[in-house]
Amino acid sequence: MDRSVVEPLILLAAGGTGGHLFPAEALSHALVQRGCTVELVTDKRVDSLIKAFPARKVHALPAATPSGKGGLGKGMALVTLGLGTLRAFPMLRRAAPAAIVGFGGYPTVPPLVAATMRRVPSLLHEQNAVLGRANRFLAGRVDVIATGFTRVGGVGPALQAKMRHVGNPVRPSVIEASATAYDPPREGGVLRLLVFGGSQGARIMSDIVPDAISRLSVPERARLQVVQQARQEDFARVRSAYAQAGVAADIAPFFRDLPCHMAQSQLVIARAGASTVAEISVIGRPSILVPLPGSLDQDQAANAASLADIEAAISLKQSEFTAERLAETLSLMLSAPGRLADMAVKARKAGVPDAAERLADLVCETARLPAHQGERRPSTG
Repeated sequence: MDRSVVEPLILLAAGGTGGHLFPAEALSHALVQRGCTVELVTDKRVDSLIKAFPARKVHALPAATPSGKGGLGKGMALVTLGLGTLRAFPMLRRAAPAAIVGFGGYPTVPPLVAATMRRVPSLLHEQNAVLGRANRFLAGRVDVIATGFTRVGGVGPALQAKMRHVGNPVRPSVIEASATAYDPPREGGVLRLLVFGGSQGARIMSDIVPDAISRLSVPERARLQVVQQARQEDFARVRSAYAQAGVAADIAPFFRDLPCHMAQSQLVIARAGASTVAEISVIGRPSILVPLPGSLDQDQAANAASLADIEAAISLKQSEFTAERLAETLSLMLSAPGRLADMAVKARKAGVPDAAERLADLVCETARLPAHQGERRPSTG
């Protein structure tokens, strides 16, 4: 590549959780392939989550979440967001981005507000099937709203006109894992079960899943091979429960190679975050999804419904996610392996493996970059 050509800068803004950072990471790889430079704006929670992020620089701006707090807490959060916005202006002057892309979470508010005031071309990406609160606040300001799902709740006609469906970008490791074809369980054979819940959901998985499996018959338990995420404080009791049930189980507090484990599984039990649903779909695995309750937006319930409605997943409310109900469901799956194979096919059909490329095309279009910037850089490896 001719280094005399200035690579345009695309600024990505994302909250500090994997649900926001993972699709931003996927987009960053696609943009770099197009000859763009990427910088990231986020908060201080990122830690190891940005190790694979190909950003030239990471900016941290003050941010806080105003929802769910008392009057004083909300006031302090708004002051913090205002301070972050003020600090965003000099950052934007120095960086001079060709465009800014927000991925949700309140850390995106200061840079997006400042960028739209400076008339920087701007996009939001909404991963969930319901518009999140931070994105809802920003939606009227930005030029384009890219969506992970074909239908997104919580929007009126004016915002609908800005929406472009691209899917949810997934990391390169997920694309690699998707090359592994689904290995359907055989009649009377082993069923490989993957269980995870993320930082907000692993406790209930530790409470319910081992108990449910212990209720299965001895022949059914003998057919199960379990890989499960469990918090450190739950590790010993989960491992003990599986040992007492005579079930082969690999228990760990965190799996760095989760897409690989997903590819090797024949059934997934998980929460219904947008990234989880996207990865399950792209890799093509049947699932039992338990949406996180208590959310004002009920975004995970809508995410789970996108797969349950096409019979690619079973969605259980947390109140329905009992040991008895799960044991009945697992027993049914063990007796009807053909259903799992059918669910896997339907899940893969719902996946959008090229979502990162679609979003990168949309970013280049919105930024009005030269034609060559919208083309993929030839691979050198």
